[in-house]
Amino acid sequence: MIELNDVSYSYGGGELLSGIDLTLAPGSFHFLTGPSGAGKTTFLKLCYADLLATAGRVSAFGQDARAMGRDDIARLRRRIGVVHQDCQFLDHLSVTENVALPLTVSGRDVVAEAENLTSLLSWVGLGDQGDSLPPQLSGGERQRAALARAVIMAPEIVIADEPTGNIDWEMSLRLLTLLVELNKMGKTILIATHDLNLIRTAKQQVSARVLRIHNRGIQLAGADL
Repeated sequence: MIELNDVSYSYGGGELLSGIDLTLAPGSFHFLTGPSGAGKTTFLKLCYADLLATAGRVSAFGQDARAMGRDDIARLRRRIGVVHQDCQFLDHLSVTENVALPLTVSGRDVVAEAENLTSLLSWVGLGDQGDSLPPQLSGGERQRAALARAVIMAPEIVIADEPTGNIDWEMSLRLLTLLVELNKMGKTILIATHDLNLIRTAKQQVSARVLRIHNRGIQLAGADL
């Protein structure tokens, strides 16, 4: 689904990532760890073509990221759902309207999707808050709304950047449960996190591969996790 072959990325005159070879296979579950500033977010952006590698090749669903035009990237974004670390919303729109934004942007009939939207909000535990505005949500609720928005287009891959970084353990577990459920539905999951407890908990539920950024490369983490 996503393949990186000898990929490097330079920023500000220095090499941040170097010589990365990795395949994200259909239905796989991956954690990405590493210290702050190591390049976790950069790596994720390379995977969904928000950044282009300075060397090597990144391909998504068989297409070279460098060869993608604007329409190709738009189609790619429908197949890859992203939960950003800062999970920005439009504060003047309701939760339902925010979650439905990818449908609106793609030209789909939001009214026709009303039942799916209702089901999706219930699935993430926000069934009673569809009419709320984003500032009324707690941190955990915002993250679950962000996940709902990321999967509204039924993507094949879900990428999450530190999705539990600003929420408590109970809410982290609720979000993890949703991501595990998505994986069991056949979705490929890639989560960047520094929370080793979250990784240990997930590994009790799914076969998760743990990757670590070290010395600008990516290696399999050891059994110490």
